[in-house]
Amino acid sequence: MTSLKHWGALPEGAGERMRDEATVDCGWGRLVFGQTYASPERLAEEIRREAPGRRDVALYIRDPHVVIALAPQQLFLDPSHTFRLALRKGPAGDPVCSGIAIRSARPEDEPAVNRIYLSRSMVPVRAGFFADARRDPSLELLVAEDADSGAILGGVTGVDHVAACDDPDGGSSLWSLTVDPQGTRPGVGEALVRALAARFGERGRGFMDLSVMHDNAEAIGLYEKLGFERVPVYCVKNKNPINEKLFVGPDSFAGLNVYARILVDEARRRGIGVEVIDAEHGYFRLGHGGRTITCRESLSELTSAVAMSRCDDKRVTRRLLTGAGLRMPDQIPAGDDESLRAFLDRHGRVVVKPARGEQGHGVKVDLRSLGEVKAAIDQARRHCEDVIVEELVPGEDLRIVVIDYQVVAAATRRPARVIGDGENTVRRLIDKQSRRRQAATGGESAIPLDAETERCVMAGGKTMSSVLAPGETLIVRRTANLHTGGTIHDETARLHPKLAEVAIRAARALEIPVVGFDLMVPDVTGDDYAIIEANERPGLANHEPQPTAERFVDLLFPQTRTGS
Repeated sequence: MTSLKHWGALPEGAGERMRDEATVDCGWGRLVFGQTYASPERLAEEIRREAPGRRDVALYIRDPHVVIALAPQQLFLDPSHTFRLALRKGPAGDPVCSGIAIRSARPEDEPAVNRIYLSRSMVPVRAGFFADARRDPSLELLVAEDADSGAILGGVTGVDHVAACDDPDGGSSLWSLTVDPQGTRPGVGEALVRALAARFGERGRGFMDLSVMHDNAEAIGLYEKLGFERVPVYCVKNKNPINEKLFVGPDSFAGLNVYARILVDEARRRGIGVEVIDAEHGYFRLGHGGRTITCRESLSELTSAVAMSRCDDKRVTRRLLTGAGLRMPDQIPAGDDESLRAFLDRHGRVVVKPARGEQGHGVKVDLRSLGEVKAAIDQARRHCEDVIVEELVPGEDLRIVVIDYQVVAAATRRPARVIGDGENTVRRLIDKQSRRRQAATGGESAIPLDAETERCVMAGGKTMSSVLAPGETLIVRRTANLHTGGTIHDETARLHPKLAEVAIRAARALEIPVVGFDLMVPDVTGDDYAIIEANERPGLANHEPQPTAERFVDLLFPQTRTGS
């Protein structure tokens, strides 16, 4: 039979050889080694000592049911599985890490890793943790760095059990594996797991454990591919707001998309009542203190029908904003060949879009010939009979979110692109990138395999059957819309004050309390701009870690405001 020692539980007589009541500070909370506590009473007491805003994990507990029974109102059994990799064998399969450099984390990496944690709804590490971790022999912090740009793509925390508690089993564990949801490099998570396993293997550790949510099929699939096997080891955690969704039972709001869900979660956190009206289309009603407001995602009853219509029709948006002295691209209605040719001659490169619509439907960018323009107009008319032709303004696509006439978030949006590996075709790379985007956005973002994608691929000198060289980048969509696979990158801290002022002036001109403005800018730190359009229902979930949901609920229910 397999001994208890093999499964990480406390073996008979091992207590004398292990450090008593061992814990490791992992930045987001503590890893509590349950097998080092002499009694379930002491262990239950230790778990309940969790600091505010942290997320402690107690693992390797001989009798988790007994520990929970001592404080059933405060403790719960985490619905996660534990997987183990035998390090003498190492991960299975060949590594895939083109364009990725794995290295030890440095103190200056902490803000970038925390940004990724927040974008994944994970608990960020405390300030200064990365510097402190370098002095703790039980911790191994790694980051994945883009070999070309130097950007941080992900990170992972490793714990050496021998250094932490003199573990006679010679074990180690993996925690807080995270990958930037906006990244385009494939294999980042796998590369981090492999690198951590290699480092612990070099130290002579026998195995590496990890804990993963029971329904995280994508992660479980990766771990099983690498040779991890499930073992009967369980976690006990403290009941707190961070862990709430793990112990409250079935989720009655699971049908809402991410854009509605972020607002519902914030409302519930404040004690505001929530009634889902139509989950599929994002409709819900909030109620508190005799006041009720119906919303469709970030569009609420506080946005008037008039304000909404001003954003819905791009021609009206243009008249109002240019009338307020704000810059917008030159524009004409789609008309006869002569007017189209003259407009194209004047600007060289143009955009065709339906006069009304959203999510980038029917929009064609960077058209340079009369034939391309006329074909794009015909396609745009499938979405709206009225079509406009617009000057193409070069620069970065910047989204600024204004709530209650204050700038809450700003981010650049980049068109969907793929990076070659020397093996897969463009079509296959697009398919793989789409799966990553869908996983990162709850199914809201994917790259369509349509005529527009094929046009963009051909404009880049490739076909769907082309194989890109390792590291070669190909833009496969011209618009940066998130629903067609674009990525978003927070720029709030770098936004020029003039651009913030422009967005607030535009919101006041439209008389709309919640709005997302799309601008083309040469540089987010400069003051040059052109407003492209206004969105009356901006996707607030796209801007984490900025407090978009908090400011939205502040607007609806100011009496529940908890701070700035």
